[in-house]
Parts: sequence; C-alpha cells; structure tokens
Amino acid sequence: MHSPDRPEPARSSPLRLPAGTAGRIVVLLRRVHHTVEELAAELGLTDNAVRAHLTRLERDGLVGRTGLRAGVSRPSVLYSLTPDAELLFSRAYVPVLTQLLHVLAGQMRPAEFDRTLRLVGEGLMAGRPRPKGTLRQRAERGSALLNELGGISRVDRDGSTLVIRGDSCPLAAATRNHPEACSAVESLLTAFVDAPVRSCCERETRARCCFAIGAGARSR
Repeated sequence: MHSPDRPEPARSSPLRLPAGTAGRIVVLLRRVHHTVEELAAELGLTDNAVRAHLTRLERDGLVGRTGLRAGVSRPSVLYSLTPDAELLFSRAYVPVLTQLLHVLAGQMRPAEFDRTLRLVGEGLMAGRPRPKGTLRQRAERGSALLNELGGISRVDRDGSTLVIRGDSCPLAAATRNHPEACSAVESLLTAFVDAPVRSCCERETRARCCFAIGAGARSR
C-alpha cells in the first residue's frame, strides 16, 4: 500500500547509494520493512533524526511508504526501499547484458544484430514524451536523458552540427566488445529529439559517448 501523501521524487541525476547514516538506513530497509521507531532503535538515534533522513531518502526516490503496522495507540508507517533503489545493489545486469550480446552476435548476421539493437533503442522510448522546442533545446534534453542513463554529457557545436559529447559511456562494458550497442542509444536519441542522430563514439583508449544531431550529422 502506498501513501497518497508520499513525496514524489524530484531528481535530474541518476540515483546513487547514500553514505553515512542514510546509507545505513537503506541497508536496514533492504533486509526488512521498518518503522521510524524501529530504525531509531537500530541506529541509536531519535525518531526525529530518523524522520529527517527518511524525508530526504523519499525525496530522492530511494525509500517509500509501504504500509502500516498496528501499534498500541495508533498504527505506524512502514518504510521500504523503492524498486529503483533495489537496482542499485545489483551487479548482475552488466555481465548478463554483456553475455546476451555475445550470444546474439554469435547467432545473428551483423546487419541483423545491428537492426535488433536499434529496435531495442526505439523500444526505450516507450512512455517517454518527446521534448519540444528548437533543435538545440531538444539536443539538451537528449543530453539530459543520456545522463539519466548514467552518462556524463553536454551539448557542443561542431561547425553547423550539434554534438552530444560524453566524458564516459554508460554502456562501456557492452561496447568494449560490441560497439553495435551504441546503435541502441543512437536510435533512442533519434526518436527522442525527432532529428537524425549518428554515433561518433570514441572507443580507442576510453569509451566516450558522441552523437551528432541534425541534418549535418555525419560519421567520424
């Protein structure tokens, strides 16, 4: 059960596991749902101190109210981790994705493999509203989307072409052996900004995202 007055997450950057007391609360809530009073007893803190941490964790989308537990005078709210927070603990996604790409690459022709990954990218658009505005504004939103997926990017201009340049690659583990994985992001950005997008990603020394946008988009 979710409380109607639960704060909505307000974030523009990827979720991160907190440190300190907030991090200890997250670990406790991963094991079992807790009330404020139970968390306070576990941590040796006051109820108000725990509430302050929970408020921030709710705001950041890491913790939610999941139900009520009967008490002596009135029920107590139960807190738990959100599904998004649970994902932060998993280390299985990267090796599973990498192995999946390895298997698909071995069973498909290169063109079919690339086409499949482009379909994956298009599918990632599901439920995402396209941004409006100028091409520059849409490119900025595309850069923000890439950052939400774990990138560190910005929008530059290269002559007449806008370019989303990244200082890292959120798919580095996959693109190391399967550069076709960039095709998924290319297709996602093409659909998202509603303009031609072409990958110009760097892979020689360190994986860095690069996507040229607009009619002047070209390979590098």
